[in-house]
Amino acid sequence: MAIFLSSFLNKVDKKGRVSVPASFRGVLAKDSPEGVASSVIVFRSLQFSALEACSPEHMDRLAETLDQMDIPPEEKDLFQATIFAGSIQLGIDAEGRILIPQDMLDYAGITEQASFVANNKTFQIWEPAAHAARMEEARKLSRAAGLSLSSISLSGRRPAAAPAKE
Repeated sequence: MAIFLSSFLNKVDKKGRVSVPASFRGVLAKDSPEGVASSVIVFRSLQFSALEACSPEHMDRLAETLDQMDIPPEEKDLFQATIFAGSIQLGIDAEGRILIPQDMLDYAGITEQASFVANNKTFQIWEPAAHAARMEEARKLSRAAGLSLSSISLSGRRPAAAPAKE
């Protein structure tokens, strides 16, 4: 499966239509059995005043994973209520645009422009100033935690911390 990379700023028209970046449509197409980016799943972020988006196939995999997880029924219900029940499938038109419903635009504070932000196998859609503030916060937190690309291990385990300097 391909991953989403980079960030893009796109104009939102008066009807709420916005173009999904071409590279994002390419990832959606690679994840589709038909090889065509015809739709995207969008839902409200649980962490931020932003929207989350993924391919329908990725959402299917999330549902399968949730079914296999050993979690309390109340927690499973929260996932189902906040993600699955709140998700919508938006068609991608011939020009590569989606029509985001007004209530979702309002939730994210999106008006004239939207930032499309890669998030590995998903992407987010932000109001640009809110995204800029989030990026600044994330950079500060990453620096404070000593995170870097070299802290990512291919084994999926974080390398041991370097000894403290005296």
